[in-house]
Amino acid sequence: MALFFILYLILIIKYECNGYKYFKIKEEESKLIKIEFFHDVICSFCFPMSARMHRVKEKFSQIEITHRSFALGWEAEDFIRNFGSREAVKPEVLTHWVHANENDDEHRFNIEGMHETDFLFPTSKQGLKAAKAAGLVGGEEAYWEVFDKIQIKLFVENKNIEDVSILEEAVRETSISFEDWKVQFEDKETEDKVIEDIKRAKDYGIRSVPSLIINEKYLIPGAQSQESIERAIRRILDNEGNDLI
Repeated sequence: MALFFILYLILIIKYECNGYKYFKIKEEESKLIKIEFFHDVICSFCFPMSARMHRVKEKFSQIEITHRSFALGWEAEDFIRNFGSREAVKPEVLTHWVHANENDDEHRFNIEGMHETDFLFPTSKQGLKAAKAAGLVGGEEAYWEVFDKIQIKLFVENKNIEDVSILEEAVRETSISFEDWKVQFEDKETEDKVIEDIKRAKDYGIRSVPSLIINEKYLIPGAQSQESIERAIRRILDNEGNDLI
């Protein structure tokens, strides 16, 4: 009888512990922060923002990041419409690089090197497709790895990321299977998925990048400091109803 009672207590304790554990798991799931990170491979302020988001993600286990495409200049016609000519883009954009380099915690931009290049400033389309293809093959981390590598090619190495051979070079320097990526890059599905992201950005009312959409209802615009981003996330974790920053 005593042995039966002891076994009964063990079962109750086990049940209560499992119940508590289950409750804590469900509580953590309810606090999951889903972030949609809208960015463009040619966006200078997206370069420092991406580095910050890597650090933020390391600090918050509750974060789940989905990468979304946004095109500042999908094709040459967009640049001509916005700048007057394709040739006018680079001089104007390089003034933005100066401010982005100040915003970058590591000041990685090679501005002088870009002044010395002889190619027209690249459009968004091919680079966005390259990153999206990586995501479709290997998931969000693969997308991020290729996206970062493409940005390094432009902002640090001053290479023309509109050139598919440069994109291929970038992909070969990552952990993703180049053969699988190449097949996906050439698949119409990839461009369709990029266009879906661009439409999603429009539906949210996003007009510039970088932009973060948190839990499909909170917006953090621009290349905010890491401290501001973390503060916003903590507010959401504490109280979903709070305003952000």
